[in-house]
Amino acid sequence: MLGPKSIVGLAGALIVVLVTLSSVYIIPETHRGVLLRFGELIETDIKAGIHFKVPVIDQVREFDIRLLTTDLPSRQYLTIEKKPLDVDSYIAWKIRDVDQFYRATGGDEYRASELLLSRVDNGLRDEFGVRTMVEVVSGQRDELMHTLRDRVNETSLKEFGIEVVDIRVKAIEFPGQVSQNVYRRMATEREKLAQEFRSRGRELAEGIRADADRQRTVILAEAFAKAEEMRGEGDGQAAQIYADAYGSNSEFYSFYRSLEAYQNTFANEDDIMVIDTDSDFLRFLKDPQGNR
Repeated sequence: MLGPKSIVGLAGALIVVLVTLSSVYIIPETHRGVLLRFGELIETDIKAGIHFKVPVIDQVREFDIRLLTTDLPSRQYLTIEKKPLDVDSYIAWKIRDVDQFYRATGGDEYRASELLLSRVDNGLRDEFGVRTMVEVVSGQRDELMHTLRDRVNETSLKEFGIEVVDIRVKAIEFPGQVSQNVYRRMATEREKLAQEFRSRGRELAEGIRADADRQRTVILAEAFAKAEEMRGEGDGQAAQIYADAYGSNSEFYSFYRSLEAYQNTFANEDDIMVIDTDSDFLRFLKDPQGNR
C-alpha cells in the first residue's frame, strides 16, 4: 500500500507530465501558426514542427496555407451596353503573410473570404462595365480575369496578407426575360439565314435544272439528227438492195413484194376489199407464175 509521500510523488510526477505536454505543440506541414499571450500576439508565422509555449498563459492559432477556394454567389452585372448578365465565379487564394492575415482578419477564414468577395464583386462590376457582351462572353474573357486577379491580388497582399492565385468565371447567363429575347432574336436571325440559304439553293437548283434541260434538248436534237442520218443511209442501202434484187431477178422480186402486200392487206379478217379479179394486184393469187 502506498504511503502519503508516494502519493504526493506520483501526483507531482503527473503534474509535471501534464505541464510538459501542455507546453509542447506541433504545427503540421500544411499549416502555419501564431502565438498569443493573454490575447496579445507575441510570435507569428510559426513554421511546421515541434514548438514550446507557456501553459495556460499562451494560446496557439493554426492556419491552413494550402490553396483554398471560395465561391462568389451569383451576381448580376451590366455591360457597357447596359445589358444585364448573371455571373457565377470563384476565387482561388492562399495565406502568404500569416502575421498580416491575423492582424487583418483575426485569423477568421470566413472573414477573409468575405473581404475577398467584396473586392472581386466590385472588380467584376468595373470590368464588365467597360466591355461589351461579346467581349465578356468570349473575346476578352481571359484578359478580364487576369486583369481582375492582378488588381485584387495587389491590394489583398498589402491589406490581408492573402495571395489571390486565380479568379475564374464558372458561368455567364442572361436573366430570364433577357434570355427569351436573345433566344427569340437568335431564332429570327437563324431563320433569316436559313431563308437566304434556301433562296440561294433554289436559284442554284433552277440554274442546274435549266442547264440540264438545255443539255437534254441539245442531246435529243443531236440524237434525232444522227438517227435521221442513219435512217437515210439505211433507206438508201435498202433501196440499193431492192434495186439489186430487182435487177438480178425481177420476177422473184415482184412475187416477194406481192406476198408482202397480200400479208399487209389481208392481216385483219374484218377488212373488206372490192377489187376487179383481173386486177394486176391479184395476178399471183390467180397464177403462181404471175401470168396475166
